[in-house]
Amino acid sequence: MTLSRRKFFGAAAANAAVIAAMPGALLANIPADLANEVSTDEWDTSWTGKLNGKYKAVFDNTEPESGYGVWRAAAWARQYMDVRKATPADLSPIVVLRHNAIILAMQNSFWDKYGIGASNKVTHPLTMQPITKNPALLDEKDGIPEPFRNAGLGKQLARGVTVLACNLALQDMVDLIERTDKVDAAEARKRAVAYMVPGVILQPSGVFAVTLAQEAGASYVKAS
Repeated sequence: MTLSRRKFFGAAAANAAVIAAMPGALLANIPADLANEVSTDEWDTSWTGKLNGKYKAVFDNTEPESGYGVWRAAAWARQYMDVRKATPADLSPIVVLRHNAIILAMQNSFWDKYGIGASNKVTHPLTMQPITKNPALLDEKDGIPEPFRNAGLGKQLARGVTVLACNLALQDMVDLIERTDKVDAAEARKRAVAYMVPGVILQPSGVFAVTLAQEAGASYVKAS
């Protein structure tokens, strides 16, 4: 966990009443990165209006675990179609990528440039050997057999599955880019967002995403 994330969680633990009583001059001195993490009206939550299936489940991923948490969302859908005779329209899975699983939200170009596979000791989901690619993006082009080839993040996004990423965890990626590329925080964040897998929706935090999905009627699944 990076220093910026530790700062955020430390700040979040402060008593709300104490914060409310702080003079305005003191509040103005709160670091901008903390203020931006907790105060914005730009987050896209329109995905909640698209959860129209009879069956809804949110798959909470906190660790990479070879991409298994992403695959579990696809397995759930397949099992409901087999056992409950549900149609694809009956199903509304939501995949949340937070904490250490944020790396699954990043494209392979990011993994290649910053050595994500090696630094995080990520393994292939079938061979269990070290891997340099994002395991959640593997499909038939990578030799993945049925039924797993359709369980990858890209295939699920193409089918309309909602995939959400934690903004707090993304800060780790921002920090990595800032250190490696020797750029300022604003440029590093811009690059980090551009490196995300297209279709993944950034949320204020993974916990926010999970609870909002539950408010929309989704059952909770600890996926990884």
